[in-house]
Amino acid sequence: MSSRTPVRRAALAHPAIPSCLRRPAVEIEIVIPAVNEERRLPRTIEATVAHLRSQPWSSAVVVVDNDSVDRTTEVPEHFDNPVTPVHVIGCSEHGKGAAVRRGIVTSAARYVGFLDADNATPIETLDKILPLLRNGYAAVIASRHIEGSHCEVDSALRRCGGWTFRRLARTVLPDISDTQCGFKFFDGPLVRSVAANCQVNGFAFDVELLVRLARAGGTIAEVPVDWSDMPGSTFSARRDGLRSMADVLRIVLASVPR
Repeated sequence: MSSRTPVRRAALAHPAIPSCLRRPAVEIEIVIPAVNEERRLPRTIEATVAHLRSQPWSSAVVVVDNDSVDRTTEVPEHFDNPVTPVHVIGCSEHGKGAAVRRGIVTSAARYVGFLDADNATPIETLDKILPLLRNGYAAVIASRHIEGSHCEVDSALRRCGGWTFRRLARTVLPDISDTQCGFKFFDGPLVRSVAANCQVNGFAFDVELLVRLARAGGTIAEVPVDWSDMPGSTFSARRDGLRSMADVLRIVLASVPR
């Protein structure tokens, strides 16, 4: 890995963002993209908030509702607290990437990141991540495919598709073992400036975001994680997997010198 080049920028103004979407600045804010997650979301928010409140950092959680038709938007109000606020904002543009991007660009936090609504990655992983961010990394991401990690995936189709996706992603991110684990945190000012220009709305948004961060001079660190394939995922290996590979292929082709 190349030597770290800390990027320190003043918080950027986003005049196009309505004031109702902006939130008070905290040291770390966690974005949770959600679509029809009223069943899985309570356990995830409860565990996340409990951990954050035990830490010395100022923090907040924001659930980005991606056009849910269930009671997803009602869940956060049961956990909201002045110590660690739990916000809800909407994102009518469909796709996990669109929802995460909305949460990032509307954040004013020093560090911002996201985790999946299924709670597949233990929130305690954050304790490994924050020191690296403070040490100057632009992005610190959980990885299921480096030494020290443990990954449980029941579906053979997902294992095969994941292997193919990783091989393709490494053509543009050769030093990254796992671009798709849903637990990533960033230097806030830098990622906001980068995310504002991202275009991929689907599950391959991580690749585009990391590629743009690297091109902006940011360095990326991976940390091992204990990860479990949780039931109830909205990800379809056939439908979303093919779309994601197509998106990555477009990112790869866009990276080829002309």
